[in-house]
Amino acid sequence: MLKSYPNVLDLGFDFNPVKPAYWTSLPHHRRTPFAVTVDGSVGYLAYLDGSETDVHVIQINTTSFTAIGKPVTIAGAKEAGGLIAHSDGFALLTNINETNSGTDYPIPALVRYQNGKEAWRTWLGGPDVDTSFGAAASPDLNGDLVYSYNSSLYGAYFVVTDYTGDAAGHFGDSVKYINLEGKLQDIPEASAWGCSHNTGIAFEAASAPPFASICAEDHGAIWLNTDNRGMSLTGVKISGENTTNGASGEPMGGMSGSYSSLSKYAHSNAYIFAWATRGCVDLTQDTWMGQGFTQCYPRTLNHNVAIATFSDKYTLVGKPAISTVGAKDGDSQLNLVTNSTTVDHANVHVASFSKNSAVVMWEQVNNPSCTNVAMGCSGEFAGTYFQEVDGSGNKVGATISSNSVYVAGDMTLMSYNAQKPKICWPYVDMTWDLSKPLGGGLPTTTVSKMSFACLEK
Repeated sequence: MLKSYPNVLDLGFDFNPVKPAYWTSLPHHRRTPFAVTVDGSVGYLAYLDGSETDVHVIQINTTSFTAIGKPVTIAGAKEAGGLIAHSDGFALLTNINETNSGTDYPIPALVRYQNGKEAWRTWLGGPDVDTSFGAAASPDLNGDLVYSYNSSLYGAYFVVTDYTGDAAGHFGDSVKYINLEGKLQDIPEASAWGCSHNTGIAFEAASAPPFASICAEDHGAIWLNTDNRGMSLTGVKISGENTTNGASGEPMGGMSGSYSSLSKYAHSNAYIFAWATRGCVDLTQDTWMGQGFTQCYPRTLNHNVAIATFSDKYTLVGKPAISTVGAKDGDSQLNLVTNSTTVDHANVHVASFSKNSAVVMWEQVNNPSCTNVAMGCSGEFAGTYFQEVDGSGNKVGATISSNSVYVAGDMTLMSYNAQKPKICWPYVDMTWDLSKPLGGGLPTTTVSKMSFACLEK
């Protein structure tokens, strides 16, 4: 059952709910990270100020979704990149301009608030981190933050660009682990640099590092890279995708995406991943990467919804994608939730109810125009769809849909041990228009209220 709570949360500051996509400027929902404690008693929402400087974090009632007190402001923060709720406060992944960093780009940081005050701030890049490799900044984090109660560690996976060292001027990604005291962990499971031009990150906690991770790189693949944090052949190739230099096809939502793409089945070691794919045909050699790496053409210009399941953080259930030069079909392994040649599917997310149930969601785009290589499509918004799947990724029942509810923030299990599990998320009550790019005729606006929606088993 889908239930909505329109405009129940007074934000306290203005918020711009639309973010332009990389290259195309097509509209994306600007992410509003949402988190609750394991027992569902405490919740927080984070959002970027309408001025696009300062991130506000507000505590919410997890039943009514109304505000508790006033927002906390992290001054100078440029992106709400991930959020963890604690009984005494929160931890926020963000990026902040730092005077002594040596760059005009913001630096990634993890900020912990306890009892209404900042307890610590840990830089995840900048001149004092990964000094042997090069200093990293994050103009766009486009990543996620998770927390493991078993290991008492935060994990952050985010996009970086280096401004010193051999990778200066290039874009990659980084995985960092931080303990409860705010100390950056110098462990092999962390990384300074991983997937090339990663514009799609999926990250989920595990009992111990490394946490489960997936990247979408710009050479032609989506990798389960838990064991290597990069795009090495030691990882598992989940899917071949049509890409171009600097772009991976927006499989995890592109700009302001990279959340609720990988979900751990509750009370289980298994995971489920959902993404938007164009398929993969006519495989060719990736001459830059060399033996074992391939590129491909899209089967369709529109995107469909695909899912994959994993028995643990290292192991794909079923066959991986092939890397056979000359192969006509490179996508026969895909488990497609949708299979259309005429309708586009965007803003794909997934969240789990239990060890044998999850929900996959997407936005349907009718009459799509998909003229941009390895990017999203414009068109007519035709509803948000939800499909339940079981622990093996099989569909359960029929889809449900709504023309007024969207997903614009983390799809969150409201209580880990509830008899009737419920998944909730934030969105903005607005008319969603996917027909034009921002600055190309689509108006921009700010809002001061947030809505929520929930699915209950």
